[in-house]
Amino acid sequence: MGSADSKLNFRKAVIQLTTKTQPVEATDNAFWDQFWADTATSVQDVFALVPAAEIRAVREESPSNLATLCYKAVEKLVQGAEGGCHSEKEKQVVLNCSRLLTRVLPYIFEDPDWRGFFWSTQGEEEDENARPLAESLLLAIADLLFCPDFTVQNHRRSDVDSAEDVHSLDSCEYIWEAGVGFAHSPQPNYIHDMNRMELLKLLLTCFSEAMYLPPSPESGSTNPWVQFFCSTENRHALPLFTSLLNTVCAYDPVGYGIPYNHLLFSDYREPLVEEAAQVLIVTLDHDSATSTSPTVDGTTTGTAMDDADPPGPENLFVNYLSRIHREEDFQFILKGIARLLSNPLLQTYLPNSTKKIQFHQELLVLFWKLCDFNKKFLFFVLKSSDVLDILVPILYFLNDARADQSRVGLMHIGVFILLLLSGERNFGVRLNKPYSVRVPMDIPVFTGTHADLLIVVFHKIITSGHQRLQPLFDCLLTIVVNVSPYLKSLSMVTANKLLHLLEAFSTTWFLFSASQNHHLVFFLLEVFNNIIQYQFDGNSNLVYAIIRKRGVFHQLANLPTDPPSIHKALQRRRRTPEPLSRAGSQEGTSMEGSRPAAPAEPGTLKTSLVATPGIDKLTEKSQVSEDGTLRSLEPESQQSSAEGSPSEGEPSQTWREQRRLSNASASGQWNPTSDWILSWKSKLPLQTIMRLLQVLVPQVEKICIDKGLTDESEILRFLQHGTLVGLLPVPHPILIRKYQANSGTAMWFRTYMWGVIYLRNVDPPIWYDTDVKLFEIQRV
Repeated sequence: MGSADSKLNFRKAVIQLTTKTQPVEATDNAFWDQFWADTATSVQDVFALVPAAEIRAVREESPSNLATLCYKAVEKLVQGAEGGCHSEKEKQVVLNCSRLLTRVLPYIFEDPDWRGFFWSTQGEEEDENARPLAESLLLAIADLLFCPDFTVQNHRRSDVDSAEDVHSLDSCEYIWEAGVGFAHSPQPNYIHDMNRMELLKLLLTCFSEAMYLPPSPESGSTNPWVQFFCSTENRHALPLFTSLLNTVCAYDPVGYGIPYNHLLFSDYREPLVEEAAQVLIVTLDHDSATSTSPTVDGTTTGTAMDDADPPGPENLFVNYLSRIHREEDFQFILKGIARLLSNPLLQTYLPNSTKKIQFHQELLVLFWKLCDFNKKFLFFVLKSSDVLDILVPILYFLNDARADQSRVGLMHIGVFILLLLSGERNFGVRLNKPYSVRVPMDIPVFTGTHADLLIVVFHKIITSGHQRLQPLFDCLLTIVVNVSPYLKSLSMVTANKLLHLLEAFSTTWFLFSASQNHHLVFFLLEVFNNIIQYQFDGNSNLVYAIIRKRGVFHQLANLPTDPPSIHKALQRRRRTPEPLSRAGSQEGTSMEGSRPAAPAEPGTLKTSLVATPGIDKLTEKSQVSEDGTLRSLEPESQQSSAEGSPSEGEPSQTWREQRRLSNASASGQWNPTSDWILSWKSKLPLQTIMRLLQVLVPQVEKICIDKGLTDESEILRFLQHGTLVGLLPVPHPILIRKYQANSGTAMWFRTYMWGVIYLRNVDPPIWYDTDVKLFEIQRV
């Protein structure tokens, strides 16, 4: 039958479904078979031939027809899985049913009255042990993903009766790709990849019920689809988890190392890899704030599980991820993720020479989940300088996306990952490695280390990023504070950037114009104190910059607190809108080959995000002991900490309340008082810097007068050989703010992840124009 004819028949069947006033009997196979038996429709055809309005019309006017359609389509998938899809016709039926369900499911989820439909047992079966439709569907998909000659290579030839194979088949022998726990790499097969992709698309659509529920930070809201699929009921859970992970981490978009090869032949692997990454991160959407990973202390042995199982239903995918422990597996995963994250950076050396992947946001979520659920993986990442292969692409994405409000979510996840890494001493130590790879980035040229790169990019984000990034300033500076005790030598460019930030944040109008702004000054002073106390010897550039800008510190020490001065400062605020775009940030020339960060194209779609918790909710403070171990600080002691932050140590203040306060201050309802300024001014940690200036400024001035010096290099040489041993206050203990999981960030990750998946699935547009509740869709 010609393709045009089959489309016509399919369209006729859809029209009949919407126009029949009487319910069509489930036994009327001649009618139902029109939808899947004789048609050869692609998934794009199905989306074109089954318009949204008609699905909604059937749902409202002939609900029993829609119910029967779903029931019959699932039944066909179950039969295909049971029988093993041996004939071409059976394969075609399975694919058609799969495409039809992918089309219809979102319209079932968007209607609250229908949402329970797949979880009820109905249809022709009288059996009280009948499974809910959702379970039958999920188990059929799992079986079909390991169906010989359909989605995997057949190992046995038909010398045995292959009908019973399906149940005796050990799917662990059919893992899709070599890697974690599997050494054999099957022959690539285009048809199998395409079939897997269609089934994964349907699976992702099943999981997407989460998009139709509004965000609520209180509920751990387990997704019943994911919960069942990742339970022991699914006998393919382990091979499927392994197949998805290995398919993503083994993918090499460059392919055989031949530049421009992707222009010669198409890469059919990429769509499968994207789909695998999306399914994987959704199955791992498990709130780690409410359950502990079995290897949290990094000491339990790989296969042995902790006795204390995570509370709540067991998610096998999270479980398997947390139990990976072999070094070679970690190496495979890290290399794979680093290779794919670096792919867009390769573009800039030989433009268009390699295939440019687009799924870096999914990869960042996956990397986050790996570090969050498997502490051994986190320690492995930080053990060598391989962590820098993750750091550089993240900094590249942050710098590239800073002006584009449609990529605010990408900015957040990049910063969250760096915040998580910065809580570990090894990360700070690794940053001292010289930065020699020259990724073209729109930042000033400098010669220095990865620490310089990090600080220069952060400065660029703060001074020339989109205004919606302001909530991230606390996070960015917390990361710098966490690594600062370990930074051996900052370049002059970086030292000037840090002082430029202090200068901008310590202007009176900025300090007084919002209730939280003074925290930024506290963070920067803590950075300077850490470097002076712990790394004075190699940091003459920073010491010199502090001496040159000593006026800023004196100004802070003498901050006015009387009402007339406060009033005057706030008047100035109305005249100077932007805190940081003032001249004097000595930008210098940008790196060769770089392009400035561009705002989003008009008409770009973006999805909204829930607010992220404030830095005090995102982190918990730990003190570094003499032997280098971390000791958690009690929240009580936080209240008397340097920041004097009003919201610290008050768990009762919800994240919404916190948001309300900061929004109120942003909208100009904030009124600073003399008492408020005095309450934190007295805690400004200026002693160390003032002592340094007291000792060094007269010495530097004397050298300049004696030798008639105007040359920086002489002064720097003097500072390099100087010492402040015995002259500074006793070194303060190092304070690290470690990321801590909480329900607020778990909710943020859920909305971000589904927002990314929504926007990335445009062919076919699975969820477009459906009534999504988890986020709003906006045009930029």
